Amino acid sequence: MVVGERRGEVGVVRLERPERRNALTEGMLEGLSAEVGRQVSGGARAVLLCGAGPVFCAGFDMAAVLDEPARLGGLLRGLAGVVRGLRLSPVPVVIAAHGAAIAGGCALLCGGDVVVTEAGARLGYPVVRLGISPAVTGPGLGASAGWGPARERLLDPGLIGGAAAVRAGIAHECAADAAACLARAGAVAQELARKPAGALDATKALLAELDGSMDEGRVRLALGVSLGLVGGDEQARLVAAAWSKA
Repeated sequence: MVVGERRGEVGVVRLERPERRNALTEGMLEGLSAEVGRQVSGGARAVLLCGAGPVFCAGFDMAAVLDEPARLGGLLRGLAGVVRGLRLSPVPVVIAAHGAAIAGGCALLCGGDVVVTEAGARLGYPVVRLGISPAVTGPGLGASAGWGPARERLLDPGLIGGAAAVRAGIAHECAADAAACLARAGAVAQELARKPAGALDATKALLAELDGSMDEGRVRLALGVSLGLVGGDEQARLVAAAWSKA
């Protein structure tokens, strides 16, 4: 469900579950971390993260959570680990967020150094409606977008379009459509792969230190807030109600 390939000096990592809109499972999150690591250790000088099918990622696989609510904790831990790994990667990470990047899918964008989306995409964190806190995203989103926009997006369960996502700091470029999004993200990754690797690594490390987003204490605090609601009555009731309407 996560596949990798090399395109020159770019390691392409693709979410490959289009029939489920690339909804994330614990196995996919583990596979994503492992594949990014393989690409980097194999000599890739940039990573391009994308999704197969009509959308980048629709978030967690909530069907699995409904059957086994405790699995939400594993998904949250896995997501926090993936985002931290992307941000601390020694090579630039470019993300193509076409179609939709929702909830956990939108959280993945916080791991990207450059995020390209498209005009028709829908992005955001609607999980508050399900009694789930997107706090796990807080450190990365605050560093990427600024705390004002981050506060608005994390508390507002609405979705926004690609151009609005750029204005909010969730994405950096907005292409005309999905094809242009994927092409532009690929071009940016190829361009970054040609830059001096040592300089990029040092700069990424400095930025992570300056913005504090990957400070272990902050990451644990944010994850703990999200985990604190797992299995609660509110979450169980709202998830079940939403699923019954699906």
